[in-house]
Amino acid sequence: MRELVTMDRELYPFDLFGVPHMVALLFCLAIIWSLYHFRNTLRIQSRKLWRYSLIAILLIGEISFHVWYVAYGDWDLSVNLPLQLSSISVYLVVFMLLLKRRWLFEITFFIGVTGGLIATMTPELFFGFPHIRFFQFFIVHAAIVVGCFYMLFVERMALSWTSVLKSFLALNVIAVIVFMVNGMLGANYMFLNNKPSQATLIDFLGPYPWYIVTLEVLAFTLFCLIFLLVSKQNK
Repeated sequence: MRELVTMDRELYPFDLFGVPHMVALLFCLAIIWSLYHFRNTLRIQSRKLWRYSLIAILLIGEISFHVWYVAYGDWDLSVNLPLQLSSISVYLVVFMLLLKRRWLFEITFFIGVTGGLIATMTPELFFGFPHIRFFQFFIVHAAIVVGCFYMLFVERMALSWTSVLKSFLALNVIAVIVFMVNGMLGANYMFLNNKPSQATLIDFLGPYPWYIVTLEVLAFTLFCLIFLLVSKQNK
């Protein structure tokens, strides 16, 4: 049982697009489909249950991640601060679900959905199934994406082209702040100073620092595509 929580990466290496990875992706998509299909029922019966369940999953997942590192004596300022895009999205989604403010939804939706989906498809993950980190990673990232679609489908929050611009501007402000923190700590949060050590989508975007420019273009393009995909539901 101890090997399921160990820091030894060799015991359960992550298999990109292996069966457990594909099951995790399909599970996330199934929840999003269920949210859309049963949206009218959820508005009447289960709104608070969904909101607070998602908040609990996100917070427990984030706290357990830090507790795990502390327990093994590996917690480090240059690695474990909540400054990766996924951790930032966790807190954005939690506040969005708690406050239900449209401006917060506009900022969070595109950052959360884009970052969450890319992270689940090409994760920087060193522990595969059935390691606890595998479950923590995919459950938290699925909750980020599901939380965003919950606000769209069930709470009927509105999006516009202005929302795309607000979210993109917020992402860049966050990136500038994180870049300055990286310089002070010698860190690589949001992969703004180096590429990830594991194979990800960034590997196809050119060398440093040019891949950051490509990421900017890709992020804005994805924000626009996502808006076009959800605009029919939005109307």
